[in-house]
Amino acid sequence: MGNNENRHQKPTLQEKLAKRQYHTPSRAVTGIYDLLGSTVLLPKYAPHIKKTVRFKKSDCPFILVWNHLSRLDHLYSMKAVFPVRYNMVAGYSEFFRSHLHVVFRLNQILPKKVYDPDMAGLRAINSILKSGGAVALSPEGMSSIYGTNQPVVPGSGRLLQYFGVPVYFMKMRGQYLTSTKHFLEERKGRTEAEVSLLFTPEQLKEMTSEQIDDKLNEVFRHDEFEWTKKEGIRWKMHGHSCEHLDEICYRCPRCGTDLEMEASGSSIRCMKCGNGAVMNDYYAFEPFDADCVIPESPSKWVEEERVDIIRRIREDSGYSFSENVTLGELPEYTYVKKKKTSEECGSGVFTLDHGGVHFRGKRHGSDFSFDMGWANVFSLAIMTSTAKFSMYINGEFLEFTPERRSVGKMLLIAEEMHRLHYNIWKNFPWNDWMYEGLELGTDRRG
Repeated sequence: MGNNENRHQKPTLQEKLAKRQYHTPSRAVTGIYDLLGSTVLLPKYAPHIKKTVRFKKSDCPFILVWNHLSRLDHLYSMKAVFPVRYNMVAGYSEFFRSHLHVVFRLNQILPKKVYDPDMAGLRAINSILKSGGAVALSPEGMSSIYGTNQPVVPGSGRLLQYFGVPVYFMKMRGQYLTSTKHFLEERKGRTEAEVSLLFTPEQLKEMTSEQIDDKLNEVFRHDEFEWTKKEGIRWKMHGHSCEHLDEICYRCPRCGTDLEMEASGSSIRCMKCGNGAVMNDYYAFEPFDADCVIPESPSKWVEEERVDIIRRIREDSGYSFSENVTLGELPEYTYVKKKKTSEECGSGVFTLDHGGVHFRGKRHGSDFSFDMGWANVFSLAIMTSTAKFSMYINGEFLEFTPERRSVGKMLLIAEEMHRLHYNIWKNFPWNDWMYEGLELGTDRRG
C-alpha cells in the first residue's frame, strides 16, 4: 500500500476536532496564562480592569459575554474571571492555524463556526456548563469591524435561555483602537474592562428571546471613536493612523465615487477629486483644506456608506456587484502556517445581487461554484482583517480575498440585501433613521 493511501486513511484535522472532548483548563495552564497576561501581555495596553464581581468556583456554572472589540479581548476576560478557570469560545477556522492550535488545546478553547448553524460547537459549550464550568462567548460572533458593536447573532437570546445559567457582561473600551481590523499594528493608549451581572436564570425565563437580544444590543452599544474623543486619549500611531482605512472608508464623501479612496500612512485621499484628511494621534480627522468633506470619524463615514447602499439597492432592481477573488480553504492534514488564515486553492468571481451571493471559478484546477440566497446569508464573516472575508458553504470554511480593497463595500451590500429581502438580522433601533420611508423584508412578510 502506497504512502499516499496510508496518509489519507488518517483522520483529517476537521474530523479530529469534531471528535474532541473538552474539559475545564488545568490550574497550571490557567496560572501560567494569568502570569503571562499580568506581567508581559496586558501592561502594554494600559489596562484598567474594574472587578465589581469577584468570581469564585461556587459561582459556576455561568456565561460571560462581552462586546467584542478586538482579538486581544481574551486577556481581559482572563483577568476579570481569575482565579476561576473558564473556557473561551473562538472561531472554528482559528483552530487550524499553526501558531494557535497548541495554545487553544492547552486552554481548552471551544470552537464555533461564525454565522453558521453548528451543533458541534453548541455541544462543546453545553458540555462545559453541564459539568459545572464557565464559558466566555461573544454573541456578536466576531470582533468589531468599524469600532462599533454589531447586532448580536439571531438566536443568541434563545441560546442563553437554553443554558439557563447566570450571564455576566464584560464592558470593553479601547481594545479596538489598540489594533483595528483594517490595520493590525498595535497601538498604545488606554483600555478598560468592567464586569457586572446581566441576567439571572430567573430573568432569562421571564424574558422573551427577542427581549434578551435587545438587551444585549443595548448594553453592547458603543462607538470607540466617540469614547476616545470624550476621554481625550492620545494614541501612539507610529505614523500609520490611516493605513488600509480605505478598506472600510471606500466612498468619497465629496464626489461620491466608490473605491477611489487611497489610505496610507496618516492620510486618506480620493484619487478622483483630491478630497481627504490626515488622522491625528487622537483618532480625529484633520481635513486637507476648507473644501474637503470628511465625516467626523471612520464609524460615521461607514454610516454614510451604509445609507448610500440602502438606497442604491432599492432604487435598482438589477443591482449587482462583482469582484475577482482568490479562494482559500482549510487544509485537511496540515495546519495553516505563517499566521495565514487559509491556504489558496483557486480563484474566481464573487457576485452579490438581489438573488443572493454567487461564486464562479476554479478550485484545485476544476470548476467550482455555489449560490446562496439571502434567507441563509445576513453578513460576511471578517475573521482577522478587512482585506478578506469568509463563509461556510455546506459547513465548510472558505475564504475570499478580493483584488481591490472592496470588502467594506461587499459587507454592507450583503447586510442590506438581507435586510431588504428578509431582515431576520435587524439593525439597531437607534439606526431606524437610515430606513425611514423605505421597505424592509419584514414589511413584505407581515
